[in-house]
Parts: sequence; structure tokens; C-alpha cells
Amino acid sequence: MSAFSTIGFATPVFWAGLLLIVVFSVNLRWLPSAGMSSIGGPPATSLEGLLERLRHLVLPASTLAFFYLSIYVRITRSAMLEVYGLDFVRTARAKGLSELRISLRHVLRNALLPVVTLTGLQLASLLGGSIVIETIFSWPGLGRLAFDAVFQRDVNLLLGVFLFSSLLVVLMNLLVDILYAFLDPRIAGGRT
Repeated sequence: MSAFSTIGFATPVFWAGLLLIVVFSVNLRWLPSAGMSSIGGPPATSLEGLLERLRHLVLPASTLAFFYLSIYVRITRSAMLEVYGLDFVRTARAKGLSELRISLRHVLRNALLPVVTLTGLQLASLLGGSIVIETIFSWPGLGRLAFDAVFQRDVNLLLGVFLFSSLLVVLMNLLVDILYAFLDPRIAGGRT
């Protein structure tokens, strides 16, 4: 996992996207290389149209996930190693709990707090960083819309994209606060 996360973090996103296109679209011909749907394909309102759009979404989503997943693996691993050294883990072992229960119930739950924080903070960079992916895969998305609005000097459209992005970030931070209360009951009760 450490080697996978190091490779994923070190690989540029555009290069990973181009590599996935070469492997899965050109060589294997399993997935489409670009666009949101095929020309003359089924309508978007039908089940076949939805499946077609999902096929077109696999490569861009995999490219973004490859980079961000490697970050989360590294953060989770280091947080879990830190939590393993705390006193309550030693107490749980002394009580005779299994290692799986200790890992999932005690260590992972406490180690997820920095991961949840990072997820909330990276939503804005995910929206902005997706411009490269949207360009490589010819996917009409929010990042590309903002990029085109800058070059067309469409201030109203750009402000609309910023407002929508800001609302997403605020909602994500609210979700992070709710997850904090679920993961650490001390936060919900106001105790520190």
C-alpha cells in the first residue's frame, strides 16, 4: 500500500489520465476515451443512456481517484500508526480484544479525524484541479466552464461558478462537522 500511495502521489494527474486512455481505450478498447456520451448514442433519459454516461465517466473518475486515494492512504496510515501508540489501545489489548476489533473500532475511528478534515479541505482543490482532467477527457464540467468563462471574460458566469463552488465547500464543511460529532462523541457533547 505504501508503494501504491507513493506512486499515486508522485504521478502527475495528466500523465495518469493519458496512460489510462492509452491502455483502456486505445489498446484494450474497453472504455471510451473522451466525451460525456457517444455521438448518436441512446438518450440520456433512458437506462441505456445512463449506463453509457457511466462508461464515459470511468476513466476521468479513476484518474482523479488515483491521485486523491494515494493521499488518503498515506494520511490514514500515519494517523493509525500514531493512534496505535496511545494508552487506550494498550488497554484494549489488555482486555483481550481481537486485533481486528481494536483496529476497526478503536484505532481507525480515531485515525479518521484527520482524513475527514483533509477531505473537507480538498473539495475546493478537487473542483479546481479537475480542469486538467476535464480537458484531457473532453468532459464538460464545472472546472472547464470556469476556465472558458475566464477566457471569454464572462464575469457573470464566473461569479455563478464561484458561488456554486463556495456553496459546495460550505456544505462539505458542514458535513465534516457532522462526521466529527459521529466519529468523536466528545465533540458532540462539547467536552474536550
